[in-house]
Amino acid sequence: MNYGKRGIVAQARALNSGTDKWGKKISLFGLYAALSLMIGTVIIGSSAGLGVFNGIRDTSPDITNISVTPKGFSTFVYDTDGNQIAKLVSTDSNRIPVTWDMIPENLANAFVAIEDNRFYEHNGIDIQGIIRAGVEGIKSGGDFSQGASTITQQLIKNNVFSGWTNEATMQKIKRKIQEQYLAVQLEKTMSKQEILLNYLNTINLGSNTLGVQAASLRYFNKSCSELTLSESACIAAITQNPSRYNPITHPEKNAERRKKVLNDMCKYGFITEVERDSALEDDVYSRIQNVNQETGGDSTINSYFVDALTNDVLDDLIAAGYNETQAYTLLYSGGLKIYSTQDSKIQAICDEVYQNEENYPSGTKWLLSYELSVQSPDGTVTNHSTEMYQSYYKERIKGFNLLYSSEEAAQEAIDAYKADVMGEGDTVLGEKITLTPQPQVSITVEDHSTGYVVAMVGGRGQKTASRTLNRATDAYRQPGSTFKVLSTYAPGIDSAGLTLATVFNDAPFAYDNGTLVKNWWGSEYRGLNTVRTAIRDSMNVIAVEAFTLITPQLGYDYLKNFGFTTITDGVVINGKVYSDIQQSTALGGLTFGVKNIELNAAYAAIANGGVYIEPKLYTKIVDHDGNVIIDNTEPKSKRVLKETTAFLLTSAMSDVVTSGTGGSVNFGTTAIAGKTGTTTNYVDVWFAGYTNYYTATTWTGYDNNAHMGDPAEKNLSKTMWRKVMSKIHEDLPYSGFSVPSGIVTATVCSRSGKAPIEGLCNGTLMSEYFEEGTVPTESCDVHYAGTMCAIDGRPATEFCPFKTAGVFELTPEVPAALQSGFVNYTPTNSAYTTVTDENGNEVRVLNTCHHTGEFMTQEGIDAIIAAEQAQAIAAAQAAQAAAQAANPEAPAPEQPAADSVVNEVPADVSAGN
Repeated sequence: MNYGKRGIVAQARALNSGTDKWGKKISLFGLYAALSLMIGTVIIGSSAGLGVFNGIRDTSPDITNISVTPKGFSTFVYDTDGNQIAKLVSTDSNRIPVTWDMIPENLANAFVAIEDNRFYEHNGIDIQGIIRAGVEGIKSGGDFSQGASTITQQLIKNNVFSGWTNEATMQKIKRKIQEQYLAVQLEKTMSKQEILLNYLNTINLGSNTLGVQAASLRYFNKSCSELTLSESACIAAITQNPSRYNPITHPEKNAERRKKVLNDMCKYGFITEVERDSALEDDVYSRIQNVNQETGGDSTINSYFVDALTNDVLDDLIAAGYNETQAYTLLYSGGLKIYSTQDSKIQAICDEVYQNEENYPSGTKWLLSYELSVQSPDGTVTNHSTEMYQSYYKERIKGFNLLYSSEEAAQEAIDAYKADVMGEGDTVLGEKITLTPQPQVSITVEDHSTGYVVAMVGGRGQKTASRTLNRATDAYRQPGSTFKVLSTYAPGIDSAGLTLATVFNDAPFAYDNGTLVKNWWGSEYRGLNTVRTAIRDSMNVIAVEAFTLITPQLGYDYLKNFGFTTITDGVVINGKVYSDIQQSTALGGLTFGVKNIELNAAYAAIANGGVYIEPKLYTKIVDHDGNVIIDNTEPKSKRVLKETTAFLLTSAMSDVVTSGTGGSVNFGTTAIAGKTGTTTNYVDVWFAGYTNYYTATTWTGYDNNAHMGDPAEKNLSKTMWRKVMSKIHEDLPYSGFSVPSGIVTATVCSRSGKAPIEGLCNGTLMSEYFEEGTVPTESCDVHYAGTMCAIDGRPATEFCPFKTAGVFELTPEVPAALQSGFVNYTPTNSAYTTVTDENGNEVRVLNTCHHTGEFMTQEGIDAIIAAEQAQAIAAAQAAQAAAQAANPEAPAPEQPAADSVVNEVPADVSAGN
């Protein structure tokens, strides 16, 4: 600042300046105006906000007319004809209300500590909790998943606002405001004790239990009044996510949450540190796992179809916006009407076939699952699992796999085990013996024109509970050769240039890791074969060759489009990365396997002309008041194959049934197409097939992956498919597969898959279907008219002493993508080589034998030729001896004279040698 004379004068002038004075006045006015505008905006906004709030509040349900206790209406399931097929477990069955005097103090405090620690202080809304959740959300970068809902709000949300789905943002805000408003009003009409009791009687606690009494019986087989601190914390730990924290299916997750419950109880003064530490030492999960029995719940056992339907409905309700507790409450006590896709007539056929033990091979085996809890005289409890039982017997019986020839044999082994592991004075606290008949089975039947799953069976033997293992929807099994069509030939024909006439060479071929691909029939190779033949005879080597040629990535992309949810493009298991984008996927060698229902849906897409429809088990769900809460009638469909591709695959798979590996399923009253599937050592056996009416997929295998050796077991999937489908089609007229537009027929050479050469291919002509524009125009490159060297098996040079004139078959050139896979492959193994001519064009030339002019003029050529001839004669005699040994009744062929020219092309001359 200038404090000199000039500076002071300048300041005086500035102070007396009129312009500056007006500027300051205007600035001050602007400030006042801005402040006034801001204040006005706040007042107007507040008024508007208050008005909106009051409007939302006024549209809330009247607190005097609502109940936080569910009404308990039963839910019914109907088939496609409107007939009732199931009544789901009602409220009074899976919810067992208790009074306050039955609630242990530690149980109530456990829920308060983990869900709403200020429950006894707030008026229904926890402002501190809302601020805390907001702060934590900001700290976590926008994750506001940490809830601030009080127990009162949760009670209202789960039992009052249970009819909302697919809320928009403003609707959610409106419902949240109403929820908070009603929470405050409810606190004015009910005591804290009443609110907490209603909450404890209605909360979803997993395993189909609602309320602490049902949960206590389910997990500990005793009344909730008898729960210890440790057990109370275990149940309270379930609340946040009943599936994730289920102590039966996810004990490790529940244990983490239970520890937090106990720490919070200690933190808020409900228990001491000593009590907390003692509870943490309790092995509560052993008691749950080893004495795991169904208690509470309706005595009615639902079918496999209804089990799968129940799971889908719960998932869809949650996806629609309900939380897990609301979904369970609505399903089991909301009085819903669920219209399923089941055709009761077809389901009855499936049940009749699969429940009839006479349809299964003799010698049924029994797979044991065993759990035992033993208490010694000093009070020590020892829990024995199936794994412990198996380890015990593995030490005594080599290869023991828990399979028994009869139920009596299993009981004898159990008695011997108990006699050995139990000491004097020991008592059995609990024992669970489960014997499951083996091999097991499953079937899914779908109307492929609608995507309706019309029938399903998920296992064999007596069903002892609802929502048990459903092998049609829950089990992951290796699909075997059923995958060849889906992974390889469908994408190959659809978009990678293959046709049913494309020829591959069935010769020694290895995966990228060097492992030799083996055909299911043994070590024999069948040489050149078309794609149609490869599908009909389920040829492994050609399937892997074709999958390699079209690329595993393309095959994987098509599989994803076919609806498979269990395949992976990369997953880490025990530190190793596994992926299904690999060659073994061609034969169904997957990381995890597939579900029957998804494999069936993929084949249904082919049956439906290439249009995939997501399989569905119900069409709509109607609430107690007649409102449609989920409309599932619209098919979720997409085209995955051209209609022409679907027809070509159907044509090839018709051969599987009429003359290939699936001939035994052909019941003759309608056209059938399908594919067999078998994994190594017959661990899994499938048949997936369809008519113009329905698609069905059957599976057979042991739950413990034991090998099937009995022929009747190996063929059981085909046996059951025929029994079911023949009865389904008894009254249906014959229906053949129609040829769509875009399909033409053409005559090709069956040995090359290309245009035949007159006079050379006359004996190998075949008629084949093609998509328009894909008929081969290139001439046959297998048949060759000229002279052939009997030593090399290649066209002879003009100097060759072993040449014979005639028509011969040559080995076509191998695509570059496959050359590294053929064992000992070199370009000279093929009869052709692609070279670049002087004009830069790629041309294909014949590879001739080694008897060049230079070779034939070398010193000692006579001895060399004599040696070659002797070697050829010896090879021919060895081949004849082998043929005679294989067919001893056939007459021995005449032996060639020692000086005759050998003109037979050696059988082992191929691209793979």
